[in-house]
Amino acid sequence: MSTKDFIEKDYYKVLGVPKDATEAEIKKAYRKLAREFHPDANKGNVKAEERFKEISEANDILGDPKKRKEYDEARALFGNGGFRPGPGAGGSFNFDLGDLFGGQGGSAGGNFGGGIGDVFGGLFNRGGGAGTRTQPRRGQDIESEVTLSFMEAVDGATVPLRMSSQAPCKACSGTGDKNGTPRVCPTCVGTGQVARGSGGGFSLTDPCPDCKGRGLIAEHPCMECKGSGRAKSSRTMQVRIPAGVTDGQRIRLRGKGGPGERGGPAGDLYVVVHVDAHPVFGRKDDNLTVTVPVTFTEAALGGDIRVPTLGGPAVTLKLPPGTPNGRTMRARGKGAVRKDGTRGDLLVTVEVSVPKDLSGKARDALEAYREATAGEDPRAELFQAAKGA
Repeated sequence: MSTKDFIEKDYYKVLGVPKDATEAEIKKAYRKLAREFHPDANKGNVKAEERFKEISEANDILGDPKKRKEYDEARALFGNGGFRPGPGAGGSFNFDLGDLFGGQGGSAGGNFGGGIGDVFGGLFNRGGGAGTRTQPRRGQDIESEVTLSFMEAVDGATVPLRMSSQAPCKACSGTGDKNGTPRVCPTCVGTGQVARGSGGGFSLTDPCPDCKGRGLIAEHPCMECKGSGRAKSSRTMQVRIPAGVTDGQRIRLRGKGGPGERGGPAGDLYVVVHVDAHPVFGRKDDNLTVTVPVTFTEAALGGDIRVPTLGGPAVTLKLPPGTPNGRTMRARGKGAVRKDGTRGDLLVTVEVSVPKDLSGKARDALEAYREATAGEDPRAELFQAAKGA
């Protein structure tokens, strides 16, 4: 991507969020769009595939607080006419953005270091001035999805992931030349970039059109990769998903993405986790939840109740006399695994069970109870509060 294209791209518009969107709002918008345009759900739909790539690119920038800050600063400085050269002695001001991206500054021998050079160096993973030769190239980032059972999400799991990415062509060892002897591109002199004026005295860089940004040209193009030096590669990797992950969580595995070129570092692997629901247990942060039915007499008179736990022995909780319906009790240390290795709690909610069928003896006992409590009105306070409101 060229610097100019990067500055002009509105990643907030791509995800459909405002510029002051929170991380949670960005994550929610990305998940919704990723599900809609994911290639697996749009087989053969080229437009959907391109849209998915655009969405992933936007999320890669806006989903990372550091990259987002650098992107906002860069657009504020250069985007929408935010930085204008002032008139010089000759009526114009020639300015090369290459000076800001790690090249030499205006003073003799001085470096125009830090600042914008660091911004774009971090975003594009590249640096160096105009004299750089055939720079190493970072591998592409890969995104994948995995579905875990509720138990696997709580305890962690190692799962196989099959991934496709661009890797150095095996036929030509990544050179792009079938003889393995590419030459330095004369157009960009091996930098992979060319400068072009954009009006107002600015000079912006674009990938070299002759070598496609590689800095090398194959005299005898490899038949397998058509001279690109890259070919599609598929591999299966065993990935460890940490304990305590939640549904929709996006995990970043550094250096597990596509391999780099010319000694460059590998890209990153992003794994979006989906968690199947459990028929008994739920999840609330680091705590597990369960609803346990109790009889009317247990709730009224109190007693000990046995409660199931996830993957472990049952625990016994003491139910106080007069326990109301919906009360939540806590079984400590029986929840999900936290980041520090400790466990959350199991939140047990009591639900009073009303029998549908009663034996004659049970009915007689309840009739006697109704007569014994005939003077009590549990709704009296409700009506008093309604009148006073």
